[in-house]
Amino acid sequence: MNEHIVKSYEDELNALGAACARLGGLAEAQLGDAVDAIVRRDPALATKVLQQDDRLDEIEADVEQKAIRLIALRQPMANDLRKTMAAMKIASNLERCGDLAKNIAKRTLVLSEIEPMPALNRSIERMGRLVETRLKEVLDAYISNDAERAMEVWRRDEEVDEHYNSLFRELLTYMMGDPRTITACAHLLFVAKNLERIGDHATNIAEIVHYEITGEQVSSADRPRADDLRA
Repeated sequence: MNEHIVKSYEDELNALGAACARLGGLAEAQLGDAVDAIVRRDPALATKVLQQDDRLDEIEADVEQKAIRLIALRQPMANDLRKTMAAMKIASNLERCGDLAKNIAKRTLVLSEIEPMPALNRSIERMGRLVETRLKEVLDAYISNDAERAMEVWRRDEEVDEHYNSLFRELLTYMMGDPRTITACAHLLFVAKNLERIGDHATNIAEIVHYEITGEQVSSADRPRADDLRA
């Protein structure tokens, strides 16, 4: 393989990784804005999250197209093939994170019209900030090519589950104690579930990063889990 072809191939691999990192940055921003919107009861910010969702879809499609082209024309092997497949899988998880952030924004538009519940708002914020941190940490691991850093996120998966379980019980207590809170609590329950699922996607990405770097699969069945209430 001559020098020109090698350089072109490396450029394509780098472009694929850069597109995936760009998608990660946007997904991270979307989640942060969605959490800020619900905490501040800010419909304008929630609307911004909704409007930017199409951009995530566009970049995810671009990553997929780049990866398919690279596989078809370059026939990557070993590390390069793992890198290519990892970018596709990570992009898919990030696109779902964007969809879940959009769902949180939709709930925010409804909740901004309902009497605020400060105690529950604080619980949602704590969980939201935790999930934001998890997503940021795993994206940093991907960008820095750090398998151990990715596994640190993987090993702490149960922390998000524990927050979700605690919030679930708190919401049920409010609804049983005062039927007037049922509407707001139901929307907050969906928000909590969306945050919990984003946490799962962050853990998925951690597994993908670990495989990309080491070539060793991590079984999802082995993830640390809290005794949870998830359907």
